[in-house]
Amino acid sequence: MFRKILIANRGEIACRIIKTAKRMGLATVAVYSDADADALHVEMADEAIHLGPPPAAQSYLLIDKIVAACKETGAEAVHPGYGFLSERAAFAKALADSNIIFIGPNPRAIEAMGDKIESKKFASAANVNVVPGYLGVIENAEEAVRIARDIGYPVMLKASAGGGGKGMRVAFTDAEVIEGFTRARSEAASSFGDDRVFVEKFIVNPRHIEIQVLGDKYGNVIHLNERECSIQRRNQKVIEEAPSPLLDEKTRREMGAQAVALAKAVDYDSAGTVEFVAGQDKSFYFLEMNTRLQVEHPVTELITGVDLVEQMIRVAAGEPLQLKQENVKINGWAVESRIYAEDPTRNFLPSIGRLVKYRPPEEKREGGVTVRNDTGVTEGREISIHYDPMIAKLVTHAPDRLRAIVAQADALDRFAIDGIRHNIPFLSSLMQSPRWRSGNLSTGFIAEEYPEGFSAPRPKGEVAHTIAAIATLIDHIGNERKRKISGQLRGGRPVEFERERVCMLGDERFDVTLDAQGESLIVRFVGGDERTHRVSSHWRPGEIVLEGEIDGRPIFVQARPILNGHELSHQGVAVAARVYTQREAELVAYMPKKKDAGVSKYLLCPMPGLVKTIDVTEGQEVKAGDALCMVEAMKMENVLRAERDVTVKKILAKPGDSLAVDAVIMEFG
Repeated sequence: MFRKILIANRGEIACRIIKTAKRMGLATVAVYSDADADALHVEMADEAIHLGPPPAAQSYLLIDKIVAACKETGAEAVHPGYGFLSERAAFAKALADSNIIFIGPNPRAIEAMGDKIESKKFASAANVNVVPGYLGVIENAEEAVRIARDIGYPVMLKASAGGGGKGMRVAFTDAEVIEGFTRARSEAASSFGDDRVFVEKFIVNPRHIEIQVLGDKYGNVIHLNERECSIQRRNQKVIEEAPSPLLDEKTRREMGAQAVALAKAVDYDSAGTVEFVAGQDKSFYFLEMNTRLQVEHPVTELITGVDLVEQMIRVAAGEPLQLKQENVKINGWAVESRIYAEDPTRNFLPSIGRLVKYRPPEEKREGGVTVRNDTGVTEGREISIHYDPMIAKLVTHAPDRLRAIVAQADALDRFAIDGIRHNIPFLSSLMQSPRWRSGNLSTGFIAEEYPEGFSAPRPKGEVAHTIAAIATLIDHIGNERKRKISGQLRGGRPVEFERERVCMLGDERFDVTLDAQGESLIVRFVGGDERTHRVSSHWRPGEIVLEGEIDGRPIFVQARPILNGHELSHQGVAVAARVYTQREAELVAYMPKKKDAGVSKYLLCPMPGLVKTIDVTEGQEVKAGDALCMVEAMKMENVLRAERDVTVKKILAKPGDSLAVDAVIMEFG
């Protein structure tokens, strides 16, 4: 076994690998760029080596610097994590040339499976079901259109060296192929240094299911069942689960057998993932093989009890697999949510800045439920524009799917982040979706369920009454504290508060009466939909997360103070809640409401980013849908289009400018 390993990565995956290495008694070396000098993975490792400036091409992708770091520190092996150099055969070969072990598959397997075009040819020769498509290199957009017409629309354009949803576009028309080819090729070149793009048939209403495989250096290969990753946005996975609600035992066995056969054909000797696109009828086709650890590996670990990082290290050290196929079981259900630094109300555009507050739920195993949070950040640190926007992976495990989902929803309600925009409200809302809970999934789920994009839903029905009851409890706790203030004007007797209250959730009014009973508060709704709730909590003003009970069941609500009230968040709903006396409510009704300033005359930068192109000129008349400019952020290219017919009056930015969120790019006449 090794004594010291280097982790050629950053963020949550570097931290994840360090945890297992430390448990195994291995010393660890971190590498970092200027942007990550104070990052968590640097703090956790025993040693750290500086690589260079923030751009990955000048730091994390420099093979010679990582080899030099190994020699400087005496690291005997390198774990690449995912992304960056994890699927570069040249990296594995460079390490081997320096007598350093690569904790991953052999270079031949990486070359055969890491290239999406070559892997499909290889899989087809091995009699694995392959999606119909054109696997040759496409030289230009016109050729891509001709091929797409031959295959039949819709088609998927994919970067051959791609991954993580980058360099991928779905096209339904010739025009979409032309634009998609250009964007996919550009993203592929900037993200992977390889601009090759291929075209394949896009399966309508598909599901994305993948099989985890594990092999050693002695020809032993097993699979650890499947993960379903159908909840995606822009071809980027958002929620994963294991096992899949689609598969039966027969289909699972067939998919596993194909995955193992493919892995054996290339002498696969590490952890890897064979990805399939599946029809709702359980038919399935090979998509690609990722010759590395997957982002979503924790759900597999939780249902099998296998530490995949440990297995990769042991295999790389020359140990044979101790686990046999017949010993691989499915224990319960696991759900993973990816917490991203992005604004779901602005079409999920990236967000950067300082994590003013970062309070994840406690990691624990209790009552048959496990909560796990894989992260690479801590409170006070920066989310950089240079890397992937993922902050953390929140994973819950329970005896069955519904309980795992409920545990995930509760954990999301307890996950507090301030300082940047993030997708927790969207994830919380999604957890309440009847379609999601029923398991009726497809890769089009988000587009179909949120056709107009995401906006925090208004509280209604049971959720509205729950939030109103909690708002009333918060107000009551505050009033109880006021009773204890010394030196009040009314000497001799304590201040008394009215039992009748008005709770305003935004513009919606709830009339309630209060009755304190021991540590609980009885909240009775009067007028209209009359109901009663018993609520209790040891919450104190200033705490972000209220943990308590309502009618005997646990509840978690985030509470942030605003003028005369609190912003409450629960199950994806966020609302300004204020509680008044009857007289206060009468007076508040006379207060004028502030009107929002109009910004329709301007194109504002929707996220911090770099202006790559300006596609119009001053004085030009443009139609709704025309491209105005393109802004790059976090390795993604975002085309900004005109929302209506306008004339460009003034252009205030130029290519190469680095803009803050809401910076004015151009003015319309």
